[in-house]
Amino acid sequence: MTTINTNQDYQNRVKHFTALQSKYQATQHQDSSPSSLLYLILRKVDLGLELSELELNWLQKNELTQTIEIIWVQKFRKGELKRLEDEFSQLKAKYKITKSWESSLNSFLYPILWKLDKEGHLDNDEIQLLQDKNLSQIVEIAQDIKKFAALKQKYQATKYQDSFPDKVLYSILKTLDKSQSLDDSEYEWLLENELFETIEIFEQQESKREEELNRQKELEIQKELERQEELAKQAKFTQLKEKYKANKYFEPSVASRLHEILQKLEENKKLAYYDEDWLKNRGLKQTIKIAKELEFKREFIQLKGKYNADKYADLSPDSDLYIILKKLESENTLSKDELEFLQKHQLTDTLVIANQQYGASLKHKAELGQFLNDSEIEWLQNNKHEDIITFAKQKHFSALKIKYGLIDPTLPLEPLYTIMVKLEKKERLDPVLVVQLIEEKLLSRDGKITVAHYRLEAEFLEQEIKRTGHKWHIPTASSYWRKANEPEQALKLTNLDLGKIKENNLKSAISVTRGAAFRDIDKLDDAEICAIKAMEYQPDSHQPYTLMGAICYDRFDYEEGNNWFEQAINRGADIEDIDSEIKRVIKNTKDEQKRHEAAEYLLRKDSYRYAWAKDYLKKQKDNK
Repeated sequence: MTTINTNQDYQNRVKHFTALQSKYQATQHQDSSPSSLLYLILRKVDLGLELSELELNWLQKNELTQTIEIIWVQKFRKGELKRLEDEFSQLKAKYKITKSWESSLNSFLYPILWKLDKEGHLDNDEIQLLQDKNLSQIVEIAQDIKKFAALKQKYQATKYQDSFPDKVLYSILKTLDKSQSLDDSEYEWLLENELFETIEIFEQQESKREEELNRQKELEIQKELERQEELAKQAKFTQLKEKYKANKYFEPSVASRLHEILQKLEENKKLAYYDEDWLKNRGLKQTIKIAKELEFKREFIQLKGKYNADKYADLSPDSDLYIILKKLESENTLSKDELEFLQKHQLTDTLVIANQQYGASLKHKAELGQFLNDSEIEWLQNNKHEDIITFAKQKHFSALKIKYGLIDPTLPLEPLYTIMVKLEKKERLDPVLVVQLIEEKLLSRDGKITVAHYRLEAEFLEQEIKRTGHKWHIPTASSYWRKANEPEQALKLTNLDLGKIKENNLKSAISVTRGAAFRDIDKLDDAEICAIKAMEYQPDSHQPYTLMGAICYDRFDYEEGNNWFEQAINRGADIEDIDSEIKRVIKNTKDEQKRHEAAEYLLRKDSYRYAWAKDYLKKQKDNK
């Protein structure tokens, strides 16, 4: 029985040893007998007994490293509770926790303080819990820690590990964040802790602060200068109001409109119309008067300088010299008395300028092709400017030739220039001269000069009719209106009650010229009525028959027209006049085909007498 028990005891020891080897990771040891020293060591360790140095050395010698580590951990664990209690106590002291009931290691406070101390921040739930437990001081510390960390980041002081807000660095960084200066001890502390980046930021702040201080000083100096300048301006403003009689308007500010206006006067500048209106509306008449006087003197001085009359001292508004210089400025001719005034006061330079300016103005007028009047020509002659006279005539002649449609560059100046000048002046021409120039082919029968001449003659005769009542001027004036290409005026003139006229020959003449005017505007029926009336008034006159012949030709009824022309010749009409009328009708025919037919008819009738009609046949052939 003893043997069995002994054997059972041995087996239990083996199992126990095996379990301890597994527990303390010593299974690699070869000796598994309970008699091994390892079994004794593990039993002691498992009971929490201290190992001797001999035993520890034996474990190292047998390379049971993991077993040694487990033993160390187990040994360390024995003091863990005490360490936890000490750490909690230190944290409570650090964060100023005095409540006794918070000493338990199971307290919610322990992990909060641990997290705050190690991680430097708390979440919202943790903060709320602290506030609910009346631990606001911890919340404030947590906020300071967070702010401290942010300041270290901002001012590049993160190399300083401690983030508890009771440190010197926190105070320094808060000072920097307020852009305030550090004292020497704080600066030395940064140097000792090698926070050079923070020092650099501080020095940059100091530089900016110094710049700002300097800027503030400059601003203060500038403000003082501006104040002094403002006082000086106000004093000057007072003087200006006194000088220019504006004291009645109470306005001390130099920013006022009055100061602006008075400053213009002081600077000898001209006032604008709105400045004068402003003064007038405020009753400052004396100021306006002074401004006008200054403006006049300024203008007078400028004129004297411009026209070399500075030696004349008088600057009064009624000065004769001022009137003369204003006329020169307006490029007006000076009178004889004004020229003598300049001569009398030895203003020879002004006199020379006056003559030069007037001569230049006349030359410019000539360059524009404008007509120089008789007084201007006389002045040029008296001042020996024959060249300008000749130039003016040539320029005016060129302009008039363009106006009156004379394109021949070889036309002589005279008598055409004299004729056109007369027309420009609305003066009548010598009819004989006009006829002569037409015959010499210097003028065209229907040219602008001739037409202008006819118009003047018609107007003159109409005036004569009104002045004298002489009715025989009516057919003549009507004829001139027609030649001036204004048949409407002829019809207007001849629109009379012929019953009030006694002479049949006059009534016949008026009827003929009226009928001719109707022909001019293609009212042939009205023209025929006038011709028939003319025949009734004066049957023996060839003119009504000539008119009827022309009307028939206008209607392309050439045989009937020839019958009327023959009757006109029988009553004394000149064949050449008849042929001229026929030629005029053919020329004025607008229908090319009708003109061709008329030309062929005339050539068949008498190819010698109407040889000129061949030209129309030739023109039509060339056109085709």
